[in-house]
Amino acid sequence: MANKLPPNVHVSTHPSVRAKLSQLRSSSTNAKETKALVHDIATMVGCDALAHGLSTVRTGTDMSPLGYEYTTEDISPSHISLVPILRSGLSMIDPLQALLPSPVPVHHLGMYREKSTLQPVEYYNNLPYHKAGDNTSVSELAIIVDPIIATGSTVCAAIDTLRDWGVSRIISVSILASEGGLQRAAQAWPEGVEFWVGGVDAETDERGMIKPGLGDIGDRLFLTVGK
Repeated sequence: MANKLPPNVHVSTHPSVRAKLSQLRSSSTNAKETKALVHDIATMVGCDALAHGLSTVRTGTDMSPLGYEYTTEDISPSHISLVPILRSGLSMIDPLQALLPSPVPVHHLGMYREKSTLQPVEYYNNLPYHKAGDNTSVSELAIIVDPIIATGSTVCAAIDTLRDWGVSRIISVSILASEGGLQRAAQAWPEGVEFWVGGVDAETDERGMIKPGLGDIGDRLFLTVGK
């Protein structure tokens, strides 16, 4: 990588992630295969992210089928939410939910990039409302899922929204990012956000698309290429 990435950025070195990412890049990969590859890469990257970002706590005791007592454990923090960025982030909900021991709330953020400025515009937000000073409905940890970090503008906007909501920490899980986008996003809240990505490409083009990248992953997933 041309420039050293910030310490809160983690890029997968798993051989299977690299091989599946190579398959996902191909223009010949159809929608069904794209969905399966995103699922697989999200599972592997998410596994590393949660191993680093969660801990375990003892919760009591139980009995095994053979009648032996054992100590039960659960994850900490327990108050977690998944935050997919619409629409392509929807493809990463199931693999991340499957890695967690119990289902967690899913709070959607809808954002699109304005074509002329490449700046994010928020059009949907279903984070639970709470009064000032009352953070009982706010998750301690929010896990942003979005397959692509290109310019970094969208994930920065999502981070600002979640900070305003009141979260203590954020884990961002993505399939692919640009180096510049990661550099920018990592500065948004260095002490509060950890970024986990499957791979990194050096740059974006004049349209804000990663080179060589994955194309518009939302269009590929939902068969709307050329809309």
